[in-house]
Amino acid sequence: MGYNDRLPVYINIIRKPLERLLSYYYFTFDDCVEQGHKDCDPVNLWLQIPFFCGHSYRCRQPGSRWALEQAKYNLINNYLLVGVTEELGDFIAMLERSHLRKTNKKDNPSKSSIAKIEESAIWKMEHEFYEFALDHFRFQKRLTFAAVDTLDPETAADLQNQQSFLLSDGRLYVPKGLQFHYEKVRPDMPG
Repeated sequence: MGYNDRLPVYINIIRKPLERLLSYYYFTFDDCVEQGHKDCDPVNLWLQIPFFCGHSYRCRQPGSRWALEQAKYNLINNYLLVGVTEELGDFIAMLERSHLRKTNKKDNPSKSSIAKIEESAIWKMEHEFYEFALDHFRFQKRLTFAAVDTLDPETAADLQNQQSFLLSDGRLYVPKGLQFHYEKVRPDMPG
């Protein structure tokens, strides 16, 4: 067994940056943003990028473009799969193929609070990383599953003999012949 055969396989799941920050607040987020409290500072969004970036001091610098690019690189090269909370069922289905906490009552923040947060460079970078992870997850999902668009008698009979998954888009999917392995197909990286 060589060195590379003993490396761990990483998986993870991330959440939309603003949704993650909002989850700490119930009724006071708008007041917090409006009054400029430090708890609502966009710097507090800077959590997912440093985690995926690594241990370099540059990863901890809020708003660092280098840290964002390193986090993207690590997501592609070091993780077998990174899902997103909005598609948790699809993530679990993909894990099956190779207790989510929810706030019961949540007031939606005002458009002005959201606009103020979204103005920050840190939110923009965290959002860019989130969108990158979401695109990559969906790319992997397309490689893993095929949609069952018709349920004619022959297709229905075939489904009885294999596992199928109802994914977040409400469509029924069956696994493709793809097996996950350490050498992954990578999407085009922005130049």
